[in-house]
Amino acid sequence: MATRKPAAPRAPRATKAHREPAGEVSVESGGDLRIRELAATSLDGTLLGHAGARTLLGGALASGHLHHAWILHGPPGIGKCTLALRLAALHVDPEASADDARSFAPPRGTRSAELLRAGTHPDIGLIRPDLASSSADRAIRERKQTNIPVGLLREHLIGGTDSEGRVLEARAYRSSFLGRGKAFIIDEAEMLEADGQNVLLKTLEEPPPGTLIILVTSSADRLLPTIRSRCQRVSFTPLSEPEMAQWVQSSLDVADPSERAWIAAFAEGSPGLARVAAAHSLRAWSAEIAPMLDQMVTGTFPARFADRVSELASGVAESAVKRDEGASKEAAGRRAMSLCFSVMGRTVRERIASHARGAAAPGTLDAWSALPGLIAEAERTLRSNVAPKFALSAFVSSAMESAR
Repeated sequence: MATRKPAAPRAPRATKAHREPAGEVSVESGGDLRIRELAATSLDGTLLGHAGARTLLGGALASGHLHHAWILHGPPGIGKCTLALRLAALHVDPEASADDARSFAPPRGTRSAELLRAGTHPDIGLIRPDLASSSADRAIRERKQTNIPVGLLREHLIGGTDSEGRVLEARAYRSSFLGRGKAFIIDEAEMLEADGQNVLLKTLEEPPPGTLIILVTSSADRLLPTIRSRCQRVSFTPLSEPEMAQWVQSSLDVADPSERAWIAAFAEGSPGLARVAAAHSLRAWSAEIAPMLDQMVTGTFPARFADRVSELASGVAESAVKRDEGASKEAAGRRAMSLCFSVMGRTVRERIASHARGAAAPGTLDAWSALPGLIAEAERTLRSNVAPKFALSAFVSSAMESAR
């Protein structure tokens, strides 16, 4: 009986996962502004601190068995999203080597790097509240940017049907344009609605091949336990004082040494907050606000306090909206007022320290000691989406009451 000659092995079939993006994806300007800003540091800047996190993530990448879902958590402004983008860049770049992964340093001269710098990378998505302003769904556009609605997740990650009946592509399940993988970063993930977290859970339970999901948050406890249990977690801490001083020296265009020292102390290990402090001259804010707080703790009402603080916050909010047309006025206003409370907090800590040294006015320690709790309460009020002026008025009333 004749035997059949074994068939020659088939050549692998070309798949959509190996599409060449040339001609389809632009590296011209006009891409996602936030991604472009993050890429400037993530790809081309010098990262300080977080050595443990970088070693852990680099080792996971180099092993070839990177978990599909991660939570990067820690205080705001310390570089979590920057490292998340670096992880994403290494994951999606076909030219990234195992050595690149181990050193946690993406190659800088590749097509993938070009696309990332332009904010037009087709295999990387950055989901955050302010994307609502550019949503195709009118209901999402008209919402205040107080959270990340499930509709935004559907539009940018998991697909489904929007409020106008349109069927949305599940981007997490589509083929990679560069043929390596896809990555989705959810920034301020604590702002995900409960419905959105529950819908996201299905994707975390049945992850698409090659898809990496990174949740960046300053409040991991606001994520559902079922979400946390399906993700690897990496904890981030503020930069040390020497690291912070080095970052301010190398990254900010501030000539005055005393100004640099004030910014580094104010930021408390947060480069993001230091950048904001320099951009908006928060030291000058402090010089205005501190004397009015001094009056307040003695029981004397500072007549211009509320108006002046509101003016300072409004100026920052307006500049944010001018810089980014998609920014929400309401969200920008809340962030600006939160800055004002941060400046107040710095003054309060300085005054309490002065009491400890015996260098402060006698009889005011109790009033100063009450203010940190009142500031924290005002910030919680802000996060509950009330108007910034209301949060400020409530703080002033409580502070005056505590000084009596």
